[in-house]
Amino acid sequence: MADPFRVRVTVRGYELDTQGHLNQAVYLQYAEHARWECLRASGIGQDRLLAGGVGPVALEVTVRYLRELRGGDEVDVTCEFHWGEGKTFRIGQEFTRADGTPVASVSGVGGLLDLTERRLVADPRERFRALATDPVPMSL
Repeated sequence: MADPFRVRVTVRGYELDTQGHLNQAVYLQYAEHARWECLRASGIGQDRLLAGGVGPVALEVTVRYLRELRGGDEVDVTCEFHWGEGKTFRIGQEFTRADGTPVASVSGVGGLLDLTERRLVADPRERFRALATDPVPMSL
């Protein structure tokens, strides 16, 4: 099995809360950033999704905080798609400091929305595969 897709982010000062650590909502932004970068690495940009009449949607997201992040810290955020049967898929994401210390994990359930019908696509993996130029980052 290949290593998961990952992107490195540096924590910026304006993302900190009054305790001096990364605001809880920003973890979700970092996770979203990693997911979009994973799609982009697969050749699926927003323009390609819109041209295909679909868009990814988050149906459920859970964050587990393990350690704090402070301004200037570098964190690697992974993105692993787990495909099954049906209209939804799972995404697992790990946040790890550059030194290897686990910081947080995000798990979620997603789908692919048909933008005309406003319904989930029956087989999101197959639709993503049809849009991708490189299936590897998304485990297609």
